[in-house]
Amino acid sequence: MLGGDDEQVAATVAVIAAADADIVMLQGVDYDADGVALGVLQDQLGQAGAPYPHSFALRPNTGRPTGVDLDGNGRLGEARDAVGYGTFNGQGGMAILSRVPIGLVRDHSGFLWRDLPEGSAAEVTPAEALDLLPLATVAAWDMQIILPSGVFHLLTLHATPPVFDGPEDRNGLRNADELRFWQLLLDGWSPDGAPFAADRFALIGTLNLDPNRGEGRRSALMGLLTHAALQDPAPQRPGGGMQTADWPEPTPGDMRVDYILPAAGLRVTDSGVIWPSDDAATPPLSTVMAASDHRLIWVDLQF
Repeated sequence: MLGGDDEQVAATVAVIAAADADIVMLQGVDYDADGVALGVLQDQLGQAGAPYPHSFALRPNTGRPTGVDLDGNGRLGEARDAVGYGTFNGQGGMAILSRVPIGLVRDHSGFLWRDLPEGSAAEVTPAEALDLLPLATVAAWDMQIILPSGVFHLLTLHATPPVFDGPEDRNGLRNADELRFWQLLLDGWSPDGAPFAADRFALIGTLNLDPNRGEGRRSALMGLLTHAALQDPAPQRPGGGMQTADWPEPTPGDMRVDYILPAAGLRVTDSGVIWPSDDAATPPLSTVMAASDHRLIWVDLQF
């Protein structure tokens, strides 16, 4: 990153600069304790004419060892035995970049899966891990963004993909419960302390479920897409389609797995998916493909 010759980093900078968003949520960002990598990314964005003076990241659950054989294959210390899938501490975390100040953050990343009402942890988790396994695969934050007109909340997550398991459907059940957590939160339940209460917010993140295709328990996704407190702007890619992930055809194929769901009372003025059809666009298709197999989605809100 410091050398400036990493193709993926350069492409990521170009895509974020083209989006020109006030607030950006990043997924799949490796975490380091001093925030060096995120700081370098901020510097490079500033050099590209897209300054983001405010940032936030916490150590994710990915790669944290449990000391338990979670996947039951008879071996310890593997990526699937971590709190969230990862070969090292901090792999594939989340981060926020913002042009406006970031306020208080209510971190739900340590909430235990076993404590979710009607959750599935006990069905697929070894007994010795129930007291230490959080629900969040990566992280779960309720973050305040301090706008001139008042506080705006980002409800953020990166749910586990509902695949890469066996007939017990451990990842499918965890994915569904990660989504149900936010549905329950919006319904008035609280994992700790006062219930969530705000009029201006958006649920944002990789939910890792498509409404129509692929594996997963779609009832959990539909519980959010149809929730009375939320609205779905249905961002479209140029030429149509709401896919956000460019995956091999025919299986799993391009799917919609990334979402921004603003509060139902907010006014959405525009939305989209940065997925150009060719290199004549800005940013060009080759740059977008180099940045990630996921596409940047955006929503404009007017207060």
